[in-house]
Amino acid sequence: MTEYTRLEAGAQAPDFTLLNQKGKPVSLSDLAGSKVILYFYPAAATPACTMEAVDFNRALSKFKKAGYTVIGLSPDEPAKLEKFRSNQGLKFDLLSDPDHSVHQAYGAFGEKNLYGRQYVGVIRSTVVLDETGKVTHPLYNVKATGHVGMLLRLLGLEKAPAKKPAEPKA
Repeated sequence: MTEYTRLEAGAQAPDFTLLNQKGKPVSLSDLAGSKVILYFYPAAATPACTMEAVDFNRALSKFKKAGYTVIGLSPDEPAKLEKFRSNQGLKFDLLSDPDHSVHQAYGAFGEKNLYGRQYVGVIRSTVVLDETGKVTHPLYNVKATGHVGMLLRLLGLEKAPAKKPAEPKA
């Protein structure tokens, strides 16, 4: 199976131009000077991908306040992305990468293992970029559940939940 190289912190993010949910071209270079969170997900309107998108949407004001632009990327066609965005009330762009070229360039596509079966597909990933387009946090094989909260803590936008003190033994 083909193995794709993952990006590392400090690498320059590959530029790309993809269509958003409205069929409008969006280029990474258009976002120069902004911090960007690119999150790669397998398919719109599936349970895990919906949960992750809704979590990003809930946290969007925190990301925006810190200067981040959030963008979701999947192999879905723009019409499906528009329906998904509308149905979930998402307030950020979703980009269509049907040939997986950008997923591959970012290391978010490759060999996966599901219930003992190996196949090639989208690897749920998030790549955070600074204002110069350099990778600051390459995160691969992330879980849909709890990922956005972990990202908020990693970026210093939210504190870790306080641990409950241990109950005294009687």
